[in-house]
Amino acid sequence: MIPNYQECMKPFLLALAEAPNNEAKLQDIIINISNQWHLTNEERNRMFSTGKQRIIDNRVGWARTYLLKAGLIQSPRRAYFSITPRGIEALQQSQTINTSYLKQFDEFMAFIQQSNTDSKKQDSQAPLQEEDTDDDNITPDEALLVSYRKINNALAEDILERTRKVTPEFFEQLLINLLLAMGYGSTKESTAHALGKSGDNGIDGVINQDPLGVDQIYIQAKRYAETNKVGAGEIRDFFGALNLKNAQKGLFITTSDFTASAKETAHQLSSRIVLINGKELAKLMLRYNIGSRDEQVLHLKKIDEDFFEM
Repeated sequence: MIPNYQECMKPFLLALAEAPNNEAKLQDIIINISNQWHLTNEERNRMFSTGKQRIIDNRVGWARTYLLKAGLIQSPRRAYFSITPRGIEALQQSQTINTSYLKQFDEFMAFIQQSNTDSKKQDSQAPLQEEDTDDDNITPDEALLVSYRKINNALAEDILERTRKVTPEFFEQLLINLLLAMGYGSTKESTAHALGKSGDNGIDGVINQDPLGVDQIYIQAKRYAETNKVGAGEIRDFFGALNLKNAQKGLFITTSDFTASAKETAHQLSSRIVLINGKELAKLMLRYNIGSRDEQVLHLKKIDEDFFEM
């Protein structure tokens, strides 16, 4: 029997604890868990009804996300995961590791609460709590929407964390691809050239909005850790650089966030500066399929009332 995602949590930790240097790739962990559960070849390769993803891959992936948010595992380098001291302690102290166990950790509860908050903001109707998805009083449509938002919120967190750990060159190329997908820059070559000369008097890049470069956007990009927020001083420096260039538009992108004073400074100095923090960057990456791809497409049908009134 294929384990559910909560049943994958402890085997995930065991796989890392037994791996060389206590770290391994996700695909190797999936194989390890499949072995721990003695899955047959048919179970290992069983797909969702869409035929685009294996069930075991999906469930281990969700176990990874929750363990990561609870601080039991970490990603020390691209594509690799390792067990943390907290994860080792969990293996030593607990027979069962599931979402109930993870709720003792503030980081995990902050992640869950943020997911619920984001879901509420997206819902124009009465907000649904996470536990409401098990309530018989909600409709299947409502349950599907809640699940969809939870998936996207978790994915946004994951893609942002990975973006913070890429090389400067990779980050530059990521932004190039995103801006092109959004319709900025005339060609990939010109966009790459524009972003290639970083640190030019406070300007990291210039994007031409037309082939002749008549309309330009100047860019500042900071690949910061979550706790390293952009301050008011950096906004003022960017504003000064824009004035030196006689620029009319500025875009400040960071993988972290902006302090309240930074936001206020941007508002007071000029409406030309648009601020994009880490969460907004992640949402744009998902929207334009930068670092992500469409896995499943579900078509919801409803009765055509006009058809039956003919």
